[in-house]
Formats: sequence, C-alpha cells, structure tokens
Amino acid sequence: MPSTPTAVSAPGKVLLAGGYLVLDRQYTGLVFGLSARINVIAQVIKTSPGVQLSEIAVDSPQFHEAQWRYGYHLAPENGGIKVTQLQIGSSINPNPFVETTLAYALTYITTTGHLKPSYTFDPVQLRILADNDYYSQPDSSSSPSSVSSGVPARFIKFGTKLKDAHKTGLGSSAALVTSLTAAVLTHYLPRSAFDLETDKGKRTLHNLAQAAHCAAQGKVGSGFDVAAAVYGGCVYRRFSPSVLRDLPEAGAPGFAPALAACVDPSNGSAGKWDTEISKESAKMPPGVALRMCDVDCGSQTVGMVKQVLKWRDETDPEGAKKLWDGLQARNEALGAVLSNDRKDEIREAVAKIRELVRAMGKASGVPIEPESQTALLDALTQNVEGVYGGVVPGAGGYDALALLVKDDKATEERIKQFLEKWSKEKDEKVRLLDVKGEMAGVRKEALGQYDGWLS
Repeated sequence: MPSTPTAVSAPGKVLLAGGYLVLDRQYTGLVFGLSARINVIAQVIKTSPGVQLSEIAVDSPQFHEAQWRYGYHLAPENGGIKVTQLQIGSSINPNPFVETTLAYALTYITTTGHLKPSYTFDPVQLRILADNDYYSQPDSSSSPSSVSSGVPARFIKFGTKLKDAHKTGLGSSAALVTSLTAAVLTHYLPRSAFDLETDKGKRTLHNLAQAAHCAAQGKVGSGFDVAAAVYGGCVYRRFSPSVLRDLPEAGAPGFAPALAACVDPSNGSAGKWDTEISKESAKMPPGVALRMCDVDCGSQTVGMVKQVLKWRDETDPEGAKKLWDGLQARNEALGAVLSNDRKDEIREAVAKIRELVRAMGKASGVPIEPESQTALLDALTQNVEGVYGGVVPGAGGYDALALLVKDDKATEERIKQFLEKWSKEKDEKVRLLDVKGEMAGVRKEALGQYDGWLS
C-alpha cells in the first residue's frame, strides 16, 4: 500500500450513435470518452501511535456537505465486506454509488489473498474531484475562481449540495464508480495483484465496476458508460444481463466467492463476460473534434427508455426490428467514415442516422430528437462554418447535443457566438462545453494538478 497518495481518473462518455440499440446484444454503440474526468485521490489517514481507526472517509469538496464516513465488517458465511455509513454531525446523507462501490471493491480485495489476517484495512481518505463540465454552472458568464489565485480553475466550488447540482449528462456515476474502484484497488493491492495499466487489470476493473454500478443503480443497464470510463472510445456490444443476475447482494451469504468468480479474468467462470469492445472501429479523424453542448433542461431518460422498449417489444416488433437493423447499418457507416478519415462524408452519414432516429421517435411517441433540438442542429450544421454535423446523443431528449466540428479556435468561436445569439432569440440556455471527445480511458494521474485540493 503506497504511503504517497494515489490518483486515478476516468472519463465521461458520449454515445454518439447507438442510443437504445446498445441495450440489445444484437446491436452496438459508437461511444467516445470525454476530456471531462472524475478524479479520485486515495491517501492514508495518519493516526497517533497506538490509535486504531477502522474507517474510510470520502469527500467531494466542490460541494456543500459532501462528506461521507464508513465503517465496515466482515459479513458471516462468505458475505464479504459489509459497509455501514457513519453519522457526521446530526445527519446521514446517503450516497449509494460510493457505498456500493466500496463494498464491492473491498470485498474483491478480501478474495485476492492480499489482506491482513484481521480482515482490516488501513484507514484511507478518498477525495473526489469532478471536472467542471459535469455540472451546469449557475452563471456561465462568471469566470471560475481558482483555489490558487491567478491560475484558471480546473475544479471550481459549485456552491450547492451535490443532490441539488444539475448534471450535464456526461456519465458522472459510471466515471465515479470506475475511478473509485480503480483508486481503492490500486491503493490496497500490490501491482502483482492489480495493475491498472495492463489488459488484465482493465478487464478486472471493467467487470468489477460494471457489477458495482448495476448494483448501485438497482438494475442491469447496457454498461456502455462504464466501458467508456475504463477503455475510452470504442464500439461497444453489451454483456448478457445473465452475467450479473445471480450475484447475491453485498454482505449476503456467498457474496464474496460469487463476486470473485464473476470478476476475475483468470477465473474460469469470468469467461461468461461476453462484452465486445473494439478500439479500432472508433477513431476521430485528425483535425476533427467531438464537442458537447449543454441545453439546461433535463430529460427523464428512464421513462423514455421504457416507452421505446414497449414499442419495440409490444406495439410493432416487426417495424422496430427493420428500423433498428437499418439504423445499425447507418451507425456502422458513420464509424467507418470517421475511422477512415473521410471528412467530406461526415455530414451525410450523420444526416442519415438522424433521419431514422426521428422515425423511431415518431413511431414510439418519444421525443428522442425533439423539434427544438432538430431546429438547433439544422441551424448549426447549415449556418456555422466548420460544423460537420451533430446529434442528440444517447437516449436523446432536450438536455445535450454532440457536434462533430473542425478542431480549431475559429470554429469554436463561431459556435459560441451562434449559441449566444440563439439562446437570446429563443429564450433557451445553450452553451458549448469546454469538454472534447477523447480516446483514452481510465488512467493514473500525477498529483501536481490537484494542488490546493489535497490536505
């Protein structure tokens, strides 16, 4: 276990093509990582000689009242590590993503044979720092204040409680679970047991983070967001939901051996993970950037997904399959255009995808590409030089746009000016985020970039 702090980050995600289809193993999603990252820094809590502290402290200092303390114990009958939140002051403020991730990561560590006989962990402080673009900022015109004056702030104080912050939909929960899992494993395990920089280490992290994220959400999702957090940009085919179906709850009898069997790639039963991840088929041409716009007005993704799946399964299965097959072919065509640097074909490839996405929205009665988003995308594509095209990413709705643009300052300025004018004329709040698409997934980080945030 390192005496110096360990820092790990994982990227956000954007599902450029494959919304809804990515839920079905017959189809794939074209997903890119984002330069906005969730960072977790693990550092030893120093105690006085003779004082034993069995506690894990987690905090997110960019938000008010974002501190969590956890005790833990070894559950009977191979139940692994049961994590219990401790009271701070007069209240308990639950964070299921943090709590579940700790239970899964600590339980996995107990199965590796690298734990003290007492089944205790040296006390650790886990600090979470989110790049600013994960949340809509209260006043985008004000420049963020820096912890150390004179330097543009990479991490600002949001001036709100975490539960009141407005997410921009970049995949913060998956990036958090992935980076927190990676930080805990890297902090407590020797490199021989877990090395984030090897293929085996990434597979272990992917499987463990997928299991923890699904448990925290209370459902088995497609997992594309965790895959992007681990691997970065890729073409993703989901795992079969049955992979996680028989896993007991954390702390329940048999949880520890079941989790180890599910997660560890060297264990025979981990072969049931049938996720397919192709990095080769997801590339951005030189000189092209993927940029995100935040439209400050959220969508209820869960309700939208249910309605689309009802249309696919009950209302018109035959029509839905025909449409999805056609959309898959168009999504693959866009992937090929981007990977083979055919910039002059991007606009048409994107337009063909949008045509079928709108058809799916009409057939299912779900605003996947709402009229207001259609108008904005069309206006950007037709009127702003350097914009190749754009989509409403993921499950669609009102809250975000993904644009493929020429990667230069002049294009960025033209987009910003256009959006400022559009926002005033339409009485909407639309802004270009600083975040860009990137290919890199989870990684270790140098500590210097967190100056002012580490105690």
